Amino acid sequence: MKLMHLSDLHLGKRVNGFSMLPDQRYILEQILKIAQQERPEAVLICGDVYDKSVPSAEAVELLDAFLCSLKALGLAVLLISGNHDSPERLAFGARLLEAEGVHISRVYNGDVEPVTLTDAFGPVRFWLLPFLKPAMVRRCFPESEIESYTDAIRTAIEQMGMDPSERNVLLSHQFVTGAERTESEELFVGGTENVDAAVYDAFDYVALGHLHGPQSIGRETLRYCGTPLKYSFSEAKQEKSVTMVELGEKGSVRLRTIPLKPLRDLREIKGTYDELTARSFYTDANREDYLHVILTDEEDVPNALGRLRTVYPNLMKLSYDNRRTRTDASLWELEAAERKDPMELLSDFYRQQNGSDFSEAQREYVLGCIREIWEGGEDA
Repeated sequence: MKLMHLSDLHLGKRVNGFSMLPDQRYILEQILKIAQQERPEAVLICGDVYDKSVPSAEAVELLDAFLCSLKALGLAVLLISGNHDSPERLAFGARLLEAEGVHISRVYNGDVEPVTLTDAFGPVRFWLLPFLKPAMVRRCFPESEIESYTDAIRTAIEQMGMDPSERNVLLSHQFVTGAERTESEELFVGGTENVDAAVYDAFDYVALGHLHGPQSIGRETLRYCGTPLKYSFSEAKQEKSVTMVELGEKGSVRLRTIPLKPLRDLREIKGTYDELTARSFYTDANREDYLHVILTDEEDVPNALGRLRTVYPNLMKLSYDNRRTRTDASLWELEAAERKDPMELLSDFYRQQNGSDFSEAQREYVLGCIREIWEGGEDA
C-alpha cells in the first residue's frame, strides 16, 4: 500500500507580513500532480492544516479545493488537527465526509476508532490521534496517572486497543524527544511537551506533524515529513519534500522523498549594498524570492529597505552584520532571548535578581504553575 505523508500546510499563513496563499496554492497544485503520478491509496495530512484556529475564508476555500481534487483522483484522505487548528471546526461534517473517503479526526473524547484500508496483504489500521495535551487525556481517563505529554500519549494509545500483530499506522501531531525544531514552531515551557519516542514503538509507521524540518527520529519509520513550504528564515537551508511510504507485508516499510519546488524560494543573501544591487549578482528569476538581506556596509544605508525593494520586491527582512552590530551586546542578547523558551527566560530573570539559580524545589514548583497555565487548566 502506497501512502503520501503531508503535514503543517499552515493555510492562510503570513510571513513577515506577506500572505503565503499564492505560494500555498502553487505548492498544493504541485502536490496534486505528484499524487496523480504516484497514485497512492491514501494521503495522510498530519495537523496544522490551517495557521489559525479561526482561518480566513480564502484558507478554507483552498483546503476545500485541495480535498476535492484528491477525492477526484480516487484517493482516501486521512487528516488530523494540530495545535494551530480548532479541532471542533476542522471536524465539522466529518461523519458525512467519511462516506466520501475523507476521514478527519474528531474532538478527542478518549475513543479512537481506526480507519481500515485493505491491500493484497490484508488490512491496514490507521489511527487518527489529534494534537493532545495532558489535560485533554486526563479528563477522559481520570483514574490514570497523567502528568506529562508522554503519559498522555501513552495512555491515549493504550486505550485504543490496537492489535500489534496487524499493520498499524498512526497519525500524530506532537513533539518527539530528540527532534530538531526551528524558530517558526511554538516553544513550550521547559521542554514539557516532549513525547518519548518509545510510546510509538508498536506502530509500523508513525506519520508525524508539528515540526517543519523533514526528519526521522530514532528509526526511519517514526517520521516528520516537514512543511511543504519554508515559513521562516531558520528553514532557509531545508529541502522541502513529500514523503512517500510503501507498506508491504507486516514489518516491511519503504520510504522515499519527492522534492518540492516553490513558486518563490525563501533565502538569505549577504553583502554590501553595492554588491547586492549589481546586475551581475541576481537573475530576474531569483530576485522575486522572499529574502532576508544582510548588509555588511559599515555605515547604515539611507532608506535601504525601500531602495532594495526596487530590486527585490519580496524583501521580507533587513539586517546589518558589521563591526557595530557584532559588538552590540544588547542586540545579541535580544536575539538569544528570542530563541529561549519561557522557562529559560524566567530562570535568567531569577538569576539576575537573586544572584543564584532556582533550587530544584523552586524549579519544579514554577514548572508546575506554568504548565497548568500553558495547558489552560483542566478545562482547556
